[in-house]
Amino acid sequence: MQHPGIWRGNQRAQTAEEALPTGFAALDALLPGGGWPRGALTELLIGRQGIGELRLLIPALARLSEADGWLAWVAPPYVPYAAALTAVGIDLKRLVVAKPPSEADAWWTAEQVLRSGTCGALLAWLRAADERRMRRLQLSAETGHTWGVLFRHAHAAQDRSPAALRLLLEPAAGGLAVYILKRRGGPVSQPVVVAMPQAGVCRMRMAPALSRVQA
Repeated sequence: MQHPGIWRGNQRAQTAEEALPTGFAALDALLPGGGWPRGALTELLIGRQGIGELRLLIPALARLSEADGWLAWVAPPYVPYAAALTAVGIDLKRLVVAKPPSEADAWWTAEQVLRSGTCGALLAWLRAADERRMRRLQLSAETGHTWGVLFRHAHAAQDRSPAALRLLLEPAAGGLAVYILKRRGGPVSQPVVVAMPQAGVCRMRMAPALSRVQA
């Protein structure tokens, strides 16, 4: 039981876990490996869109973009605002946006992106989640060694999930209150408040939805 590769469910994993720094030291200190888990699925649970959930991901996404990593967005609710993405350091030439025609196609697309291993990160806005679909995403992320991010409504916090990391996000003064519902090593009892950059510096404004999105 003293072997470093063995850990109890209520303890943080002591194994070396490859991770992407989030860019927020207070959050990194609570995450195994010190950041977003590579080769695993992360769930971001939100009560409504636009509370800063994308700004929480920007430092890691910009770093991947600088390293020539592909970024795939599947079924975003709005067309990404190109000017804002460029302003925060994301290379638009490395961004692929897919708007599949059906929910089943969206799940299939997300799974293929994760499994291929050609993208540094996947961001997906998917509905009709169930445990089987979620498990397939998690296994695909492990196979492709890809960081997968799935946005879901806060109501899903009570659902079982195979995702390696589950965060509930709520607005807070000056930033976001991040509740760690699940991590490899057990949940955290108290939220961490992450200070967000000024909205004018790192605004993830979305353009109105269009009938078609060009990849």
